[in-house]
Formats: sequence, C-alpha cells, structure tokens
Amino acid sequence: MSDGHDHSHHHHHHHDHAPKLDHLNTAFIVGIILNSAFVIIEVVAGFMTKSLSLLTDAGHNLGDVAGLALALLAFKLSKVNSSDKYTYGYKRSTIMVSFFNAVVLFAAVAFIVYEAVMRLMSQEQVNGAAMAWVSFIGIGINSVTAWLFVKDKDTDLNVKGAYLHMAMDAIVSFGVVISGIIIYFSHLYWIDSVVSLVIAAVILRGTWSLLIDSLRLEMDGVPKKINIDKIKEELLKGKGVVDVHHMHVWALSTTENALTAHIVIDPEFMPTFDAIKRDLRHRLQHMDINHCTLEPEFGTVECKQQDCAP
Repeated sequence: MSDGHDHSHHHHHHHDHAPKLDHLNTAFIVGIILNSAFVIIEVVAGFMTKSLSLLTDAGHNLGDVAGLALALLAFKLSKVNSSDKYTYGYKRSTIMVSFFNAVVLFAAVAFIVYEAVMRLMSQEQVNGAAMAWVSFIGIGINSVTAWLFVKDKDTDLNVKGAYLHMAMDAIVSFGVVISGIIIYFSHLYWIDSVVSLVIAAVILRGTWSLLIDSLRLEMDGVPKKINIDKIKEELLKGKGVVDVHHMHVWALSTTENALTAHIVIDPEFMPTFDAIKRDLRHRLQHMDINHCTLEPEFGTVECKQQDCAP
C-alpha cells in the first residue's frame, strides 16, 4: 500500500456464470443459422412476388444476422484474458458492437423509408398470399430466436440488442402477414408500402433506448442501472469511513462495471484498513461493481486532485 492505492478486483463473476455462457453461445449460433436461412427464403420470395415488405424485411434480417455474428464475436472476445497492451482484455468490444448495431438499424430505417416512398409512387402489384405465407414462417423463426435470449436480456446490453432485433422482427413479420391478407382480398397494393413505413417506425422506436444506452457506455458514462448517490451512501456505512470523493464509475463491458474512489478514513482506523477495504469491496459487489480501485486518505492527508471536492 506504499503508493496509497488499493486495487480490489472481483474475479468470481465469470466462474459463477459458466452455464450461462454456454447457453448464450448456443443461442447466438442457432439464431444466426435460422435467420440466415430465412433471409434466403425472403429474398427469393420477395423477387418472385415483387413485395417491398419482404425485401426490406430480408434486408433488415440480414442486418440482424450480421448483428448476431458481431455480438457473438464480441461475446467471445470479452472472455479473452488481459495482456500487457490490453490490460482489461477485449471486454469493451461488447459495448462497441451494441452501439454499432444501433447505428446500423437507424441506417436501415432511412433506407426502408426511402424505398417505401418510391414504391408508393409507382404502385407496383404484389402477391399478397405469398407475402403472408413467407412472413408467417418469419414469425416462428424470429420468436424462437428471441426466446433464446429472453433470459439474459436484462443483464447484458449486447444480448438485449440481439433480443430486441428478434422480437421486433417477429412483430414486423406479423404486420406483413396482415398486409398480405388485406392485399390478397382487396388488391390495395399501397398497403405494402404503408407496412414498410410501419416497420421502419417499429424499428426506430425499439432501438432508440439501445442507441442511447450504448452511447452512454461508449462515452464512459455511468451505466443505466448504477446509482452514484446510493453507492456513496453504501460506502459511507463502512467502519471508519469519513468521506468518499473523486469517485468514477464506468462500464468495462456490457456486463461488468468498474469504480475508482478516494476513501477518507478516520486515522484511528488506519491499522484496520485491510478489513475496511474487504468490507467496502463486498458492498460494491452487491451493487454490480465488479472491479474497484480504492485510494485511502487518512484525515491529515490533503487530497491534491483538482476534482477531489466532495
């Protein structure tokens, strides 16, 4: 402790979740295979029936396949051990992929809207029955894939991105089934373009939170579920802790968070600081902080950091 810093790291997190890792690995692979097959079906059927809804949905599903592949890659990279050049390993890749997936979806929305407007002006005829049947298959494939991720979607932003894509695609496919049925019976071909616009709106609404959350983590902002005030309040409960300042919290990955803080200790408790830090580390683990670096200050020591003011 000669440098005045205590590096308290919690490494049990990975071992406790080993079964979960196997489950997610399988989920990503199954999702990629199922959706790749469905993209081929939609493209063929889209050209045969001249359906913009099917082609735009195929394009979106292709983006989902790429997104799932990137999410799987980031998931794998996040488990790679640290090195001299990357002291935290490649954990941040999960954040980068979450942000990239959100940006790609917004670009897809712009393309869908443009194509829908162009098709609305040309009023091309489409095969409503074929649209409905192909999209009906899509409901099943997207629902199954979404179900594979539902268990872990609230604990990992990367998984949440995959889940949102699949769940939205199931809803979108349902919309295309409805429009196909309407077109088959009424021959109102403009319905196809309207459904494409609705698809764009659904994607936009569903991915907004993903974009904001991933952007926050990219900028080293405090993760959404972390409350700085509550963490400080919990640390102040530690024996001998007088004050907490110069505190920073950021995300190492979409599942792991880190904290650094200056802990002011009553001088009379200096001999027991090892016990104090173990208690503080334990408290932080229960507040979703996996890695912490605590710098002790003993009353008489004045903090020289510019942003040390409480």
